[in-house]
Amino acid sequence: MRTLENMRVTVMGLGRFGGGLGVTQWLASRGAQVLVTDMEPAEKLGASLAALEPLTRSGQVTLRLGEHNVSDFTTCDLVVANAAVPTPWNNRFLRAAQAASIEVTTEISLLMEQLPKHTREQRTIAITGSVGKSTTTAMIAHALSTCGVDAKVGGNLGGSLLGELSTITPATWVVLELSSAQLHWIETITPFSPHIAVVTAFAENHLDWHGDVTHYRESKRHILRHQRRGDTAVIAKELDDWLASVQPGVHVIRPNTQDVQTEMLLPGEHNRANAAAARAACMAAIPTLNKDQVVSALSGYRGLAHRLEFVREVNGVKFYNDSKSTTPGATLTALAALAPSVPMQRVHLIAGGYDKKISLRDIAELSTKLAGVYAVGQTAQAIVSDSGGIAKDCGTLPNAFVEIKQRVKPGDVVLLSPGCASWGQFENFEQRGELFKQLVEGV
Repeated sequence: MRTLENMRVTVMGLGRFGGGLGVTQWLASRGAQVLVTDMEPAEKLGASLAALEPLTRSGQVTLRLGEHNVSDFTTCDLVVANAAVPTPWNNRFLRAAQAASIEVTTEISLLMEQLPKHTREQRTIAITGSVGKSTTTAMIAHALSTCGVDAKVGGNLGGSLLGELSTITPATWVVLELSSAQLHWIETITPFSPHIAVVTAFAENHLDWHGDVTHYRESKRHILRHQRRGDTAVIAKELDDWLASVQPGVHVIRPNTQDVQTEMLLPGEHNRANAAAARAACMAAIPTLNKDQVVSALSGYRGLAHRLEFVREVNGVKFYNDSKSTTPGATLTALAALAPSVPMQRVHLIAGGYDKKISLRDIAELSTKLAGVYAVGQTAQAIVSDSGGIAKDCGTLPNAFVEIKQRVKPGDVVLLSPGCASWGQFENFEQRGELFKQLVEGV
């Protein structure tokens, strides 16, 4: 275990999902002197800054907001980079740190380093995939907990687990959602693959971060690269080409939705597929679990906020919040989930957001099939252009609601499923989803 007492640590970015805040609090608890630097101004970081206030007041944590300064990266003992920083190998501040021989790490790499060896090698379940990884992660943790198993959730879902290290026992299972960016950093710093690896899906995404689809794919495949004999890989049936990445002696499971043929609270065949992957992971982790109890737990799972979340019905119109949809594939999946219960020509879709440099033509072409496509955010003009001018350029969510109110009829569905990241107009997808729900309350 590394000694952090009196080390000067620069944390690059408080982040949008709690990782930067969690790692800062953990570093301070270990005696480090921490400088947090973030390109966002203080007014956009209110909740995180409020949580840090006792540490900033004591002087153990200092802040540099609205900018980065190269000297902060070259005069410290350690840099903790936010995994969300795109193409980090080209980032001038991280390159300056490396040129000055300053160690660069990340929150997830610190967690891998700090986990007990037994836990890291025998009690980890990690999930990745272009879509479905958050829900599958939450399903696994829910099913294990329902069956009386101590399970901790971390990685890309929720805050940092560093602050919970003292509660992890030899019997604890650590369930990690791992993004492609986190997997890249893990491979770079602390090569690791979990005891149980789950891959839910693969589609082109995050090219703004990786530069090209090849780097994105290879980063995802790191989840399998260091598995050992006796480990398990749960690989979606559509991903035959991923089987070549499985290591010798690793047991492969292709989840089957027939294993969860029961009524589920979450709509859609994609959620049944997520449940099948979760069931496979749980049974691979602990073969003595009661299969019926696992399936019962999965069927009763109510889902995560902002993932095809039913908000309310107003005057015969149903509103669904799928703000977590950040890829075109996720938007198509949400529509497919609704298809059995509502004709597509009755669906009003709000889509668009931050430009991740991927094609949105699949979303734009829905304009001829749906009741309406209302484009928002940085990609709005591209969606409208690709739709041949059929989609409506609304710019913002409130403007989209103004347009929808004029056209919606009883029996229709209004779906927020952006197919794009939220950045630019929102701090994160949660903030986008909360605004949608507030607008629904005002209908």
